[in-house]
Amino acid sequence: MTDTLLLVGREHTRETAKRHAARLRDRGVADRVRVGTYDREPSELDFEADADTYVVPMAVAPDRDTTRGIPGALPAARHCEPVGTSAAVTRALADRARETVDPGEDASVALVAFGDTSMDDARRTAEKHAARLRENTGYGEVTTAYLLQNPAAECVRYNLGGERAVAVPFFVAPCEETEEALPEKLELDRGGLAYADPLGDHEAVTDAIEAELSKARAIEAGTAAVQPVATDGGN
Repeated sequence: MTDTLLLVGREHTRETAKRHAARLRDRGVADRVRVGTYDREPSELDFEADADTYVVPMAVAPDRDTTRGIPGALPAARHCEPVGTSAAVTRALADRARETVDPGEDASVALVAFGDTSMDDARRTAEKHAARLRENTGYGEVTTAYLLQNPAAECVRYNLGGERAVAVPFFVAPCEETEEALPEKLELDRGGLAYADPLGDHEAVTDAIEAELSKARAIEAGTAAVQPVATDGGN
């Protein structure tokens, strides 16, 4: 019996997912590592996934796609939490910030996410990473902001203290939101606010995918207590 690790996300995550998949193949984490993407709905996925398929959503937080759409499209598979929920991703966010603005008491970070007005998990996930960044990175201030929730991305430059500031997009891959919507809402053309890259192909994201796979296998073997499958956002 062979097992498959399937990385699933929206179309804009395809190239990023392929780079992580290549690393994971080199690490030998599963017999097969594949990438599946969809444009609008997970029902567009064209994959035969059985009980030996582990699905890791290429998303930063649980949402309707990861809790309902993807499990509905691949009902026989074993569904892991979205990659962005892993603590390993905090390291990637910290590195993205440092690539643009060095830490210090006069430097601040805004972690800017899409948000989801219908579920609390988007905010909860971003705030967990922000809390870790506050504890471990040496920046004077770390805040969160959202495209769809408050505090709004438009207010970032007015809410951040310190002489140097960077906005870090909490997105798996470059997309319309990171390339157009956020730069406009953050008023980057005014200057005074640096802008980092999204998570992209950072190796910590590869580590996070592998960690989700290991967690799912541990649950299956009865050696872990945390259930990695998709939920309706209550946990």
